[in-house]
Amino acid sequence: MALGVSLLAPPAPAAAHNQLTGSDPRDGARIATAPARIELRFLAKPDPVTTKVTVTGPDNVAAAGGAPTFSGTRVSVPFRPGRAGLYIVGYQVQSSDGHPISGEVRFALTTGTPADPSVSATPSASTGSPATASADPSPAGTTGAAESTARGSDEGSPWLWAGLGVLALVGAGVATVALRRRRTP
Repeated sequence: MALGVSLLAPPAPAAAHNQLTGSDPRDGARIATAPARIELRFLAKPDPVTTKVTVTGPDNVAAAGGAPTFSGTRVSVPFRPGRAGLYIVGYQVQSSDGHPISGEVRFALTTGTPADPSVSATPSASTGSPATASADPSPAGTTGAAESTARGSDEGSPWLWAGLGVLALVGAGVATVALRRRRTP
């Protein structure tokens, strides 16, 4: 009985794992105007010492404009946009229990910045490719799967695990009653 009651209480260990709860721009977004900063929101406050954030643009060009800043559960990175195309924000945070959580947020910038004279010009066929690829719904679905994997397969809703525990207890109780009735003449 005590085990059943303890399973109904919210489990504390599941809360020890951090996870991404949102971003600006959101995952899978197509935006025409580049934001000044990219923001990631987490379930728990990330540690500035162990948190890593990278931003890459088309052709794996770095697009972070500086070091991340931390405010509660939010991490912001200055954004240095380049040409139009797919941008990937990679992150790695460490949960309070030491478990590393990593993932990525993808968004497409539909209009680029003026050509940088220090960067050589590329054919227009290659500039359209990343934006076209980001318009395909499969990268967003792939990102969602990667994000789910990054959160860890050992995680899930605490209420789901509590519900499964209660179902297991009820099943054990029914089996015990059924066995006792068989033994009684």
